[in-house]
Amino acid sequence: MANSFCEAVQLLDTKNFMRVYHDGVYGYPVTDDDELFERLILEINQAGLSWSTILKKQQSFQKAFKKFNIKKVGAFNEADKERLLNDAGIIRNRLKIDAAIYNAKVIRELQKQFGSFKNWLDKNHPKTKEEWMLLFKNTFKFTGGEIVNEFLVSTGYLKGAHDETCPVYKKVLRSNPAWLFH
Repeated sequence: MANSFCEAVQLLDTKNFMRVYHDGVYGYPVTDDDELFERLILEINQAGLSWSTILKKQQSFQKAFKKFNIKKVGAFNEADKERLLNDAGIIRNRLKIDAAIYNAKVIRELQKQFGSFKNWLDKNHPKTKEEWMLLFKNTFKFTGGEIVNEFLVSTGYLKGAHDETCPVYKKVLRSNPAWLFH
C-alpha cells in the first residue's frame, strides 16, 4: 500500500491521466495568466470532489470557459451563466460559476495594475500559507484554505507537490530552484 500521493501515482500506468498530471504538471511553475486562471478555477471546482473527477472533465471545462481566456470569461453574461449551468460536462454549481466570472474580472484588474496575474503573484511571493490564504480571501471569491493551498502548490508557489523520495521531485526542483526556499 502506498504511503503518499507520489507513491500511489507511481503505481499507475504512465498514460493514466493522474500520472500524466503528477509527473508533468503538478508543482511546476506556470507563467501564462490563462493557465494560472485555469488552475484556480479547476481548484475551485474540485472543492468537495476528487481531483480525478476534475481532470476527467478538464477538456469540457476548457471548452465551456473558452480555453480559460480571462478576458472572455470576465465578459460572461447571464446567458453564459445559464449555458454553464446546463453543461453536463462541467461542475454545474452556481456559486462556482459565479466565482469563475468574478475572479476573471478581478484578474483583469490585477493585469492592468501589475502587468499580469503572474506578476501579482510574484510581487506577493514569498508568503506563508496563512498569508496567501488571507490575501486570496480578500481578493477573490470561493478561495478557501485548501483551494488556495492546492492552487499555490500546483503552480510552484508553495512547496509540497512532491516529497524528496518522489522521482519527479528533482525534475520540479530543476524547473523552479526557488522552490527549495519556500
